[in-house]
Amino acid sequence: MTFLILQLRPETEAADDEFAAFLARGRLAPGEVRRIRLDRERLPADLDPAAFTGIIVGGGPGCVSDPPEKKTPLEARMEADMLALMPRVLAADTPFLGCCYGMGILGHVMGAPVGQGRYGEPVGGIDCTLTEAGRADPLLRGIPDRFRALVGHKEAVEALPRGAVHLAAGEACPFQMIRAGRHVYATQFHPESGPENFALRIRLYKDHGYFPPEEAEALIAAVAREDVRHSHRILANFVDLCRAKAA
Repeated sequence: MTFLILQLRPETEAADDEFAAFLARGRLAPGEVRRIRLDRERLPADLDPAAFTGIIVGGGPGCVSDPPEKKTPLEARMEADMLALMPRVLAADTPFLGCCYGMGILGHVMGAPVGQGRYGEPVGGIDCTLTEAGRADPLLRGIPDRFRALVGHKEAVEALPRGAVHLAAGEACPFQMIRAGRHVYATQFHPESGPENFALRIRLYKDHGYFPPEEAEALIAAVAREDVRHSHRILANFVDLCRAKAA
């Protein structure tokens, strides 16, 4: 069994920390995964999603909804690779979990509006509430109807994609978790992240427009008080479901 972890963070410290968080919260051993940092390596054009037990996609500073002229060549290239992959994932219904950036990619490919004018959220903890469908979904097994999670995003899916299922909602951003088909999932929040991971990202991205830079230390102190252990279970559940499907 091999899991594919795709990363879009060009900052090595952030990428390594995110990768370690995926392994820890997913209870994955390094030998079980193939890691591709898209800032360093092109996604093979002939990559077959069905060849992997599951695919996990991390976040990054780029936005699908940014106008083309505002995207760096690297951001445009990484996005193009993801946009080419997603239709194949959907067609094969390959187990997939897209975290934050993955929500924008999935929504865009499925034809939903993705924008920065309505549902962006500042860096910090939020309450997520399961929908009726979410309470019945195996990926959310053992997770309470209301749980805390960490967010920080400029863009969001602004309407439920046609054919998708709404699994979890937030007050400021309604589409916190969705599913397409039976096995393709995306979260707007970061199920891999704990306060220590967000503290690092706050320091590294303080000049990227997510918040006024002078607020960094206050944000770090605020996220340190967050209990987001229930959100972490989503990754463990995802890995368990992938293994059960492959067995």
